Amino acid sequence: MNPGFIAMVTTDKVLLNDWHPVATSKECQINSINRVRLLEEDLVLWRGSNVESTIQVWQDRCPHRGVRLSLGKVVNDSLVCGYHGWQYNLDGQCFYIPANPQQKPPTGARVRTYQCQERYGLVWVCLGEPTKDVAAFPEWDDADYRQVLMGPYNCNSSPFRTFENGFDVSHFCFAHEGFVGDSQQAQIEDYEVEVDRDGIIVRNLKMWQPDHDGTGVGGKVTYLQRICPLTLYSVKHTCRGRMIFFFTVTPVEEEKCLVWMWVAMNYGDETPDSKLREFQDKLFRQDTVLLESHRPVRLPLVSQKSTSADYPTEVHAQCDRTSIAYRRWLKDLGVTFGVC
Repeated sequence: MNPGFIAMVTTDKVLLNDWHPVATSKECQINSINRVRLLEEDLVLWRGSNVESTIQVWQDRCPHRGVRLSLGKVVNDSLVCGYHGWQYNLDGQCFYIPANPQQKPPTGARVRTYQCQERYGLVWVCLGEPTKDVAAFPEWDDADYRQVLMGPYNCNSSPFRTFENGFDVSHFCFAHEGFVGDSQQAQIEDYEVEVDRDGIIVRNLKMWQPDHDGTGVGGKVTYLQRICPLTLYSVKHTCRGRMIFFFTVTPVEEEKCLVWMWVAMNYGDETPDSKLREFQDKLFRQDTVLLESHRPVRLPLVSQKSTSADYPTEVHAQCDRTSIAYRRWLKDLGVTFGVC
């Protein structure tokens, strides 16, 4: 990562030093430019002259006059600013100024660059210094499973509120009744929650679902969940086989996020991808209405009254054990972005 202009990026080291998906690899074609936003930082993604070229992730700002580099173009594995034509090499350093071709560009004409990698068909970015790798998704390379990408979905809510919704199965019975829940069979049996330094593991979480996955088959299912700050790896055991959810939330802003979800299944080949996507799209539309109604918008990490008398303490039940463990874990980590 190069220095350059210092933007108003969050100081939350947990999120700065983690990997976040910002685009699909397919979006980043040869000589392409993409504009994205992560942790309130505007970024430009660009790829050079061949598909094997490493995707570059830079701050979306030309050091010359501060315009967006995403308004420029890619020429011969360099990024050209669309305002004055200044050209930047793969290190983010300006090497050519068209108006003064004999002048050696100032050393300060250097764009802030960030680390990125492509994994699971997505482009992952770290704005700080990564402390670990992208979360594991073993079924990605397993020939017994097919993988279908859902989203990305936009949500005007805290990234952590949105992420918590992903592993909170007790809301299925009411928000998604007739699909993955039934209000007449809403009981959640006791389950196991284990917390370690890498996250939270939930075992033996059981519930009844009228339709497991959009294929029209229902029954009792059992979940195994592995929860990291904003990535969930979940295994759902059904009467037909295993359904894997690799669910991750991109923290765009403190009250705005993107949701990505890979679904991997070792059954149900007769159901087209389009039908599976239609099913998940419907579920997320139902979630969005509720997620964007949260007050406070940001996820409370401790059980105390809000500064506003309008929003009393959130109360918890036994079925909320995972959420309670998650909120305590985030507080212990020192998370400050998108929480209260």
